[in-house]
Amino acid sequence: MEEIKEYFYIALRNLRTRSLRSWLTIFGIVIGVFLIISLLSLSEGIKASITQQLRSLGGEMIFVMPGDISNPFIAMMGGERLEKEDIDAIRKTEGVEEVLTTSYAASIMRYEEESKQVILMGISWEESLEILKNYQGWSLAEGNWPVAGKREIVVGQQVAYEIFKQDIEIDSEAIIKGRTFEIVGVLNSLGNKTDDSGVYIDMPIYQGLTGEKRGSAQIAMVKIEEGAPLDETAENIKENLQKTRKRRAGTDEADFSVITSDAIGDIAGNILAVIQLAIIAFASIAIIVGGIGITNTMFTSVRERTREIGIMKAVGAKNVAVLSIFLFESAVIGLTGGVGGTLLGVGFARLIEMYGQVHPIFYFRASVSIGLIVFGLVFSFLIGCLAGFFPARQAAKLKPVEALRRLE
Repeated sequence: MEEIKEYFYIALRNLRTRSLRSWLTIFGIVIGVFLIISLLSLSEGIKASITQQLRSLGGEMIFVMPGDISNPFIAMMGGERLEKEDIDAIRKTEGVEEVLTTSYAASIMRYEEESKQVILMGISWEESLEILKNYQGWSLAEGNWPVAGKREIVVGQQVAYEIFKQDIEIDSEAIIKGRTFEIVGVLNSLGNKTDDSGVYIDMPIYQGLTGEKRGSAQIAMVKIEEGAPLDETAENIKENLQKTRKRRAGTDEADFSVITSDAIGDIAGNILAVIQLAIIAFASIAIIVGGIGITNTMFTSVRERTREIGIMKAVGAKNVAVLSIFLFESAVIGLTGGVGGTLLGVGFARLIEMYGQVHPIFYFRASVSIGLIVFGLVFSFLIGCLAGFFPARQAAKLKPVEALRRLE
């Protein structure tokens, strides 16, 4: 045990002797570990946020929207509408229990003396409220739910506390498109900035404000009956919509998406899997470059210290002692780089997380797990040992006579 400590102290002394070269080599490992920790923790955080969003939708929900199913997110942002006939066809489909229709548009809301742009969301309170509360987790932070048919609105967290300089108060008034509405409630956070920036209004009143055709909608959320097969019901909805659109002149070529929450999860999971593979690939390249740097440093160290190695072996040092000293040096380089990269990676991920609470569309957290940190440290340590093994073995195999000739 004493010998191992001695080898370790010798290795540290040797590293301090060539501190500039050692720190430059460590920096190469720091970059690779930094990329692994920061990018993987952020991607895992985004994945967790998306999973949380999907869970809030409930497993018995089907989404219908105009647009190509290959990219439903773009379809959601499009200007197409589901007509009244389309929505009626969805309601008549076997296995469908309720259909929630939603439309949205950017609008200017005036509160007190300030005017700000918000997202005006049309929802049928009479048809949708119970499903929103029971299956999508909607709840009020304060106030009451609106009464269907009245000029009453509820606002998201961003509208209530962030968008306007003055916090919105319950039972106060707001002006939207020249009409006065009573603010009766504030929603708890729905998990993303888009929904939290919404002003929610009864669908008939929304359609009167925006000029949208009565009975139409941008998105239909379908709750299926208990026990009904999800995929089969989604396929039946698709077939009924195709029949309806073929009967209606001029719309038979329009695309629409029928997608389940499970399918959305699969799409998001596949996208994130590709992103994580790319992250691992780039980070691995950086780690390999760092490992090559360690190998180069250690080979250079062996050449420079050939005389020292010869003297050590001449006075009785065994091959294992020389091997241990050089392995300790490379392991310390790798582990130090791992610690530095882990600290920087965690710090950077937390900074992005803090920024993400204010600016981007989705709230997400940096998922920095103990396993990820341990992986970064162990991986960097092993890279250091592996990169230093061959130079250490070369040093250990030097013959004392050949090494001492360098003294001349």
